[in-house]
Amino acid sequence: MRQSLKILLLLVLLVVRLAPAHAHGGEDHGDAAKASGGAFPTTFSVAALSEKFELMLRFEPLEKGKDADMRLFVSDYATNAPIKGAKLTVTCPEAPALKFAVAEKEPGSYLVEGTFPENKKYSLAVNIVAGTQADLMALQGLEVGKKLPVAPGPLAVVGGLFSSWKTILALVGAFALGILLTVLLMRRRAASPNSPATSPVYENHA
Repeated sequence: MRQSLKILLLLVLLVVRLAPAHAHGGEDHGDAAKASGGAFPTTFSVAALSEKFELMLRFEPLEKGKDADMRLFVSDYATNAPIKGAKLTVTCPEAPALKFAVAEKEPGSYLVEGTFPENKKYSLAVNIVAGTQADLMALQGLEVGKKLPVAPGPLAVVGGLFSSWKTILALVGAFALGILLTVLLMRRRAASPNSPATSPVYENHA
């Protein structure tokens, strides 16, 4: 019985080791812009911090030569309160000739409009004047031409489910094999003669 349990344990461990590992998806190593918006993101975002302000820029995929409508959120670094009525000047270090229009839409939320001429990475320099405070901050990692992650198609989803079911069936098969081995071993032991031999009885005839 113990030997059968050991065989079953070894089979289960073997199946677990052979089961395919699921890779991590949606990770972005090295790019400053991060896809945001849930399981299937709809925008990119970049952020910057200073001792005075916190900036968050959200934008849809940028295309060369087309108008870009970006939403810039400006908040106080210490309190996280939105900064309303700020005077913002946006420039691009990689292309100083580019012009950007800035308009406040909601308290702390500003619409930044402009056009990028090439498919490459850009950065934005944001000069902020809010009351008695002022700062110059950089937003880096705006990549023109970069696409959002594509949702997996039906075939990919079915393939993932099929792979999971294959793993489950393999585990069930290993468990059933272990039970079968245990039953066979128990039957062999039951069929073997285990009772001790009896000594012959002699009758004493007078």
